[in-house]
Amino acid sequence: MVNSNEILLNAFKLGYAIPQFNITNLEWVKYILEKCEELRSPVILGASEGAVKYMGGYNVIYSLVSSLYEDLNITVPVVLHLDHGTSIESCKKAIDAGFTSVMIDASKYELEENIRITKEVVEYAKFKNVSVEAEVGSIGGTEDNITSDVRYANIDDCDIFVRETNVDSFAPALGTIHGNFKKELNIDFDRMFKIKEITNIPLVLHGGTGVSDELIKKSILNGICKINIDTELKNVWNEAVREFIEEDKEEYDPRKIIGSGETAIKEMVDKKVNLFGSINKA
Repeated sequence: MVNSNEILLNAFKLGYAIPQFNITNLEWVKYILEKCEELRSPVILGASEGAVKYMGGYNVIYSLVSSLYEDLNITVPVVLHLDHGTSIESCKKAIDAGFTSVMIDASKYELEENIRITKEVVEYAKFKNVSVEAEVGSIGGTEDNITSDVRYANIDDCDIFVRETNVDSFAPALGTIHGNFKKELNIDFDRMFKIKEITNIPLVLHGGTGVSDELIKKSILNGICKINIDTELKNVWNEAVREFIEEDKEEYDPRKIIGSGETAIKEMVDKKVNLFGSINKA
């Protein structure tokens, strides 16, 4: 496995985006890896703190991903990333377990404190050759059962933050929303482009669910190099499994029940890889 610099810098240079697919269980990791290998796409596997708790811990997730990477004979670049790490301690635990990338999300604090916390994570991560992502502003919606409002990133704050922290990738809040949302998006593309120009590092788009293909393509043109996909995977898997259970109420084998969502997951991975332009970029 690699850190995100080894794939995001090329995406930044050539104008495409790498998908981050958030993982929930063994099956999802397997499906995503298999499909990305078939499509020859680099991929980032994101694990939120909630997923870490559900799946048994940082060491469990690292062992699971690294074992599947080997046993499935995966050859495309794979990043194992902590998504929205809320503390220095959680980021250090992920790094020590073998994660190759972490996001420290101290965006709820004032800029000075966000910088202080992020710098401490960066210092620890660099020593272990781990890449670091961070956030300024507030990406609204619901993430791991925590709900927040949109607070657009201030351009001057972004400039100061990136220069002082030396993060590898950056997620400014630009109007997207985590989770299943019902309100109309107001993505600030002018702000996105200015932040790209002033920071000159790969930008990350959180809250990709529900963003139209047209807006995704426009985001990539304006500097987005990594796009996170979580809720859309859950939605299509949920629909497929519910349909399977409805059609066969007598089935009790969890392998068949969980596995009934495989095609839906792989179709979504295929769609996003092609949309983002990362196909055949491994």
